[in-house]
Amino acid sequence: VQLQASGGGLVQPGESLRLSCTASGLTLDYHAIGWFRLAPGKEREAISCVSQANDRWYADPVEGRFTASRDNAKSTAYLDMNNPTPEDTAIYYCATALGCQVIDGRLMDIFSSWGQGTQVTVSS
Repeated sequence: VQLQASGGGLVQPGESLRLSCTASGLTLDYHAIGWFRLAPGKEREAISCVSQANDRWYADPVEGRFTASRDNAKSTAYLDMNNPTPEDTAIYYCATALGCQVIDGRLMDIFSSWGQGTQVTVSS
């Protein structure tokens, strides 16, 4: 199983960006896809999960700005980042799980396969 996140780069505040997560070695239809990020000096943060049924969960900091989606035929998931701010600067990772387990508003870390991250820098 391999996951590869891509699409990161340097963007200005408010400039939209689309991240992709391409999977190989598995049938993406059967997996939920989570998005996480790691910012300097901070712990890894779960920001989104899209289930096999296309149900979506978002962390509060990105709710209403980021949109997660999936294209099973292309074995690819996407994270559309709208109106990013410097606080969104981080390495972004994707991962797969058998479902999006959310307890008390928090996404449980039940993700078994992780991809290499892609750096997103939001700066003017």
